[in-house]
Amino acid sequence: MRCPHCLSMDDRVTDSRTLANGESIRRRRECLACGFRFTSYERIEEKPLMVVKRDGRREPYDRAKLERGIQRAIEKRPVSQMSTENILNEMEDEAAMLSKGFNEVPSSALGEMILHKLYQLDKVAYIRFASVYRKFESMDEFIKEIERLEDAREGD
Repeated sequence: MRCPHCLSMDDRVTDSRTLANGESIRRRRECLACGFRFTSYERIEEKPLMVVKRDGRREPYDRAKLERGIQRAIEKRPVSQMSTENILNEMEDEAAMLSKGFNEVPSSALGEMILHKLYQLDKVAYIRFASVYRKFESMDEFIKEIERLEDAREGD
């Protein structure tokens, strides 16, 4: 580690402590050239999760973007904020498992995860989200999806 005082590369660690539940390490160092003491921190550098869009573009995963979509779907519905948080947390865990090693997840997989979670939570929110996600263009598509929901409910 380069000394911030004299720029020498020779130092020794005098103390190490784990911080933030083991997510980082604080090290107290002493420069062997000038005796200056300084602190360094070590953290694991994680690659951000990338979302592969339908057209092949890649963009960083944005929790806020998904949250906005879910919020629009559950607007004026009896769904708690805690339910939304749970959906997002579960989705992030599933997306991380799905992208193991590659740090990439298809946007279609994220959309299907949200649909599955909303289907279990609130059928109206599910239809709202599905209409945007699946790009419904006519009333017939809404009706078919609602009929499919009715059939599934009767099957239960």
